[in-house]
Formats: sequence, C-alpha cells, structure tokens
Amino acid sequence: MDDDRQGHLPQQVQIDAYGNGGFRFGGVSHRGSLLCLPTGMWTWSVVAVADLTVASLAPVLEAGDQIDVLLVGLGPEITAFDPAVRKALKDKGIIVEAVSTGSAVRTYNVLMAEQRAVAAALIAVEHAR
Repeated sequence: MDDDRQGHLPQQVQIDAYGNGGFRFGGVSHRGSLLCLPTGMWTWSVVAVADLTVASLAPVLEAGDQIDVLLVGLGPEITAFDPAVRKALKDKGIIVEAVSTGSAVRTYNVLMAEQRAVAAALIAVEHAR
C-alpha cells in the first residue's frame, strides 16, 4: 500500500499493530497514515494535524451514510484541529472522537468487533503507546 491510487485493501479489518510510522492489518504492513472506511483500508496522505482538512477527509464524507462514528488518531498527542472539519462531519451526521492514534486504534478494534458502523482516520506514529 504505497500511494493513494494503489493503497487499498478492499475490506475493513481490525488493526493488528501500529507504530514505526505505520500499521499492520489484514496480513499487510503499511507505512504511513491510514483511512479505515466501510469501503476498505486506504492510504492517507495526512502526516500531521495541520494536514487534517475537509479535503483530506473527503472519502469519509463520501461514505458518511455508512458511518456512525469516526475515530481520528491525531498522532502521539491530542490537539485541536480546524473547527470546519468537525462541522463538515457533524453535517453528515458523523460523531467524531479525536484522540491519540494509539487510543483510536484500540477503540476502533473494539467497535469493529461489536460490528458497529465505525471509521478511523489515523495519523501514523513512530512509537506505540
């Protein structure tokens, strides 16, 4: 999963590990940030909270009718992001939970196990916590 055009696993799966700048899931090792959507697992070009925009979350907004909760993994620390992003997601009826990437991964896996309509936008981190 190297770039946005080719980086796609056509099913949504739990995440086995994170850290070292990427994620492991579905038998794949991926370096970089990740979107976990009902349409599958996608590479995501966001590398920092400053890159988190309405445009970078367009795939989430497009799938909004299939998502109840979006977990946003903000990297190693919790920080504020553009209120316009929250508004765009709220307008689609998506509940947003913005936490550290590690917390987002753990919560995502629990909600996936419960078969909930969950998505995740995860900024890759170097160190797992």
